[in-house]
Order: sequence, then structure tokens, then C-alpha cells
Amino acid sequence: MKLGVFTVLFGDKQFEEVLGTIAERGLDSIEIGTGGYPGDAHCKPEELLNNNDKLEKFKKVIEDHGLEISALSCHGNPLHPNPEVANKHHEQFQNTVRLAEKLGVDTVVTFSGCPGESEFSHFPVWVTSAWPEDHPKVLEWQWKEKVIPYWTEQSNFLSQHGVRVAIEPHPGFVVYNNETALRLRKECGNNIGVNFDPSHLFWQNMDPIICIKEIAKNDALYHFHAKDTGIDHQNTAVNGVLDVKPYSDEINRSWIFRTVGYGHGEQMWRKIISTLQLVGYEGTISIEHEDSLMSVEEGFDKSSTFLRGALIKEKVGEMWWA
Repeated sequence: MKLGVFTVLFGDKQFEEVLGTIAERGLDSIEIGTGGYPGDAHCKPEELLNNNDKLEKFKKVIEDHGLEISALSCHGNPLHPNPEVANKHHEQFQNTVRLAEKLGVDTVVTFSGCPGESEFSHFPVWVTSAWPEDHPKVLEWQWKEKVIPYWTEQSNFLSQHGVRVAIEPHPGFVVYNNETALRLRKECGNNIGVNFDPSHLFWQNMDPIICIKEIAKNDALYHFHAKDTGIDHQNTAVNGVLDVKPYSDEINRSWIFRTVGYGHGEQMWRKIISTLQLVGYEGTISIEHEDSLMSVEEGFDKSSTFLRGALIKEKVGEMWWA
């Protein structure tokens, strides 16, 4: 396994400065944002696709820092009921796939997207309950009319360019857990897999160890994000886990995103690393930072220090079981 970082952490810095920081920390790879919600601060696919000189310079500066690209990421919602949003995210996704092919990168990370409840919707609708009876009807319509047709078409597009997509399960989109991720793969194509992010699973009361094993058993573990979630048990006991308060309202939320080891502790993360090793994952563990209680620099430093140590110990065969 390799250790990397999602470079959108440092979106306010120049690309070469970011690469220098990452290389100095001894990391192996980078995941680069190319549009969608993460933005394209360090990589604008349409520019690189239309200018071979820029493309070669982009590749060279990464190689000169001794790094490789683990994935290009354009997390968006190409199924958005607003055509302007959907078309923009769809175009960014396809340009990212084209760029991945040119760069020799085999994986593009994104979200599944989420449609509205009908052709007349203005906003996405995420179904979270089996009752009243309109909810399952909406869900059936979404998958039949929007999700399966779109991702079947994109699976064919991916095949033409020799690239695979790692869908990141995330509440608010139609793929948010193992079941929905594997359904999308089964229905639409086996070049559709998973970008596994434990932080989106913890607060749903999912076990990342079991989930990793199931995804890997289905040959669908394509990429991995290292990010944690802290659960406030008092707030959760009162309000449950479905929390729409702003992420900045940390003291009142049921959960918030945390730096690796600050939500579930080092022992859990050592088990996660061990499980990745056991299932034969050879890709990148990509550090992501959305911890509102810690600066980007501190979160990156703490995550990279811990994970680098854990990976070294795994390489020499020391297992981290409780």
C-alpha cells in the first residue's frame, strides 16, 4: 500500500509548493481534484486536454517530486435535476476520464449523484425511509429512470478510455452504503467500484472492517480515503444521527468529521489498515481533511505521521489486532 493525500487540502497554495510539502513528508502519491465540489485549483482538465505542452509540464513536475497520481477526483452530482448543474458535473466527469487516460491514471473518484423525485424536481431528493408509500416509489423511479441509464452509459464510456470509476458512498446520494454501491456495480458495470471512506460509514453505525471485506470480496475496492468521524453520544442520544445542523455548530451536532485517530482512536485505524492488508489492497490510502477543530496543516501532519508508521509496521508483518 502507498500513502497519499487529496491535494484539495491545500487548494489555496501553488501546485509546486503543495508537491514539495507532500514530498518532504515522505508520501508516495497524490489524489488531485479536477472539478465538482472539490474544485480544480491544481488541475483544469479542459486546459490540459487542449494543450500538450501544459500536459507534459504537469506530468513532469509531479514526477520531479517523486510522486505518482493515485486518482483524479471530480465529486459531483451528474444526476442533479437542475440541468445546468447536471451538465456541468457530467462534462467535468467525462473530461476527467479523458485526462486520466492521457496521464495513465486508472481511477477516477466521484459520487453517484442523486436525482429529484420526478421530472419536475428542482433539487435532489434522498430517500431515507420506507414509509409513507411514496418514498419507495420515488426510489424505484430514481434508479430505473435516472441512475441505471446514466451509469450504464458511463460504464461504456469508461471502457472506451481504459479507466474505472470509484464511487464514494456518501449520504445524500443514491449510493451511500455497501448495499447501494454493490447494486450500482451489478446493474451498470464491473468497472464501477468504490472509493472507501470510513468517515461516511461510522455515523451510519456501519462497521468499516466488515464493509471493507465485503467490498473487496466483490473486487470493488478501488481507492481509499483516510478520514474519521467523531460521535457526540449525548447529542446522538437525544437527536439521533440524521443531523442537518451546520458542520460549524460542532457542540450541538450529533457527529463531526475528524482527523484520523480523533474519532475512533488509533486501535480502530490499525485494524482498518490491517484489514486492507489482509484483503490484498495495494492502492493508496489518501489523506482527506475536513476536521473543523484542527487546522489543515495540523491534521495533515498528524494523519501522515500516524499512517506512515502504521503502514511501515504492516509491511514487516506486525498485525494490529486487539
